[in-house]
Amino acid sequence: MGELLPDGSEKGLRGYTQERGVRRRIGLAPPEGKIDFKAPYKRIATEEAWTFPELVKAQMDYLQSPDAPDDPALQMAAIFANQPELQVMLQDLGELRLAHMDEYGIARQLLLLTAPGVQVLRPGDGTAFAREANDRVAEACRNHPDRFSACAAFDPRDVKGSVKEIERAMQELKLNGAVLNSHFQGHYLDEPEYEPIIEALAANDAALYIHPTAPAAGKIYSDRGFFGALGGFPHDVWLHTMGLIFSGAFDKYPNFRLVIGHLGECLPLHLYRFDWMQNNADGVPGLRGGQPAVTLKHPVSHYFHNNIWITTSGVGWEPAVKFCMGVMGPERVLYAMDYPYQQSSDEVAAYDRMGLSDEHKALLMQRNAEHVFRLPLQD
Repeated sequence: MGELLPDGSEKGLRGYTQERGVRRRIGLAPPEGKIDFKAPYKRIATEEAWTFPELVKAQMDYLQSPDAPDDPALQMAAIFANQPELQVMLQDLGELRLAHMDEYGIARQLLLLTAPGVQVLRPGDGTAFAREANDRVAEACRNHPDRFSACAAFDPRDVKGSVKEIERAMQELKLNGAVLNSHFQGHYLDEPEYEPIIEALAANDAALYIHPTAPAAGKIYSDRGFFGALGGFPHDVWLHTMGLIFSGAFDKYPNFRLVIGHLGECLPLHLYRFDWMQNNADGVPGLRGGQPAVTLKHPVSHYFHNNIWITTSGVGWEPAVKFCMGVMGPERVLYAMDYPYQQSSDEVAAYDRMGLSDEHKALLMQRNAEHVFRLPLQD
């Protein structure tokens, strides 16, 4: 997801529609290039956003009500709702989206209900909207089985409802994982009361994609212009991911698969230091509201090599992509575009030009996604 501007517009989208020629040449943005439409791999984009009008309306109705909470994630929904061009692209699961995919050479999108999702709605409403979202996206996948796959939404505040919806989405709707837009009013899945959700994900072979949302400490970030991708988004996913590791979730559920975007929100860069400093939190009693000590079975880096995958959403930068493939393994990095927030033919062309072996490029662009999200194998 792109950076939020002071005027409430979305920088990634604006760069594409209004300032595309300029945006291409800012900083490390890739140079102009042509997409290889005959590449020996299929491009599967794995962090592609969507929503539907009833959910947007419910978010806005709650935000404007007298009992609305001071929730930066809910407030962020208004920024997106007030961008009609963005909403047209987010809400289309047909011809317009397919036309953009064809323009960029994308064979398949993995659809994720966009932030802030259902977890910001009035308490008690989230699970019903998650069911509606999952029914709608499953229908889109049935209508276009060769182009769309999807992750299921759920509202973690309703633990029992989430477990049932994950089971329904995976077993009946045949979706390909689950998506959570990070924190929910400052809570995270590493807290003990949410363990049944992790258990359900593992039991149903559902990879969990944690997508960013506005951080709970929103004003600290917004006062500095860091509300979105410059700071708040990656930091919140960082906290969620590290919380899950140190809660022992991956030791207790070793087949639990976690996916995070934006090249792992910089986490792979710090694996050496995480291992070195692990005892700061490992085996320490009283964390998470007074819980008993949890002692991990492995170094932190082990979980990045066995349970965690990352996608490249928003970071089409060859040195960083190669670094992550080097430290995590080429089988743990997946391509993503971040449609419609960050879309660029130049960025797609940059992937085609990357100095990777044919085998590693096929893993990055196609094969890893097929494995992690149990997608149909492309020819």
